[in-house]
Amino acid sequence: MKELIQKALADSRPYPEYRQFLTKLLATGKTTGPNQSELYLKIADLNQSRMDRLDKKPRFIPETEALLSELKGNYTLLVLTEGWCGDAAQIVPFLNHLDEASDKLDLRLILRDEYTELMDNFLTDGGRSIPKVIVLNPDTNEVLGDWGPRPTAAQKLSMDYKYKPEPKEDYEAHHAEVHTWYARDKTKSTQAELVAFFRGLDG
Repeated sequence: MKELIQKALADSRPYPEYRQFLTKLLATGKTTGPNQSELYLKIADLNQSRMDRLDKKPRFIPETEALLSELKGNYTLLVLTEGWCGDAAQIVPFLNHLDEASDKLDLRLILRDEYTELMDNFLTDGGRSIPKVIVLNPDTNEVLGDWGPRPTAAQKLSMDYKYKPEPKEDYEAHHAEVHTWYARDKTKSTQAELVAFFRGLDG
């Protein structure tokens, strides 16, 4: 896996470049990955607005503020994402705020569908769910841990939908339910889980 990670890092984008890349793609009527369906394009466009909103000044909870002031180690955050992924649109901007707030963190983004072999080392319930945050030692590229694809409450909504017997509501209705949850949560669950995750690594 070390070679996969080295190649992924060499191809990775910082967040500002990733946003520019997505914007240029959408301007040509496309999103990332092989699925260029009307639904994926619609969600990718919605994701731009979500990220624009979340790119504004972060609302760090006190635990996040404390973590940022107390981090001892240095970490590379290699994140598998896609422009059409609604969860990524809700989470990756916050990861960028962490990156901007601490010189001990380095956020790097790669596209899942270009790195399926790497993704398959970090499956969730057998699926290639994203975003997936792979935390690396920046000196050795050793994998120290991983987090994702979403906070526990959002994951429950996803799993409930996945295993709901037919007939079930269409995917757009489920998508709206998940993003209503994110809007009400205001990144607090994401922050709390990532704080606990990094404290476990940094201890």
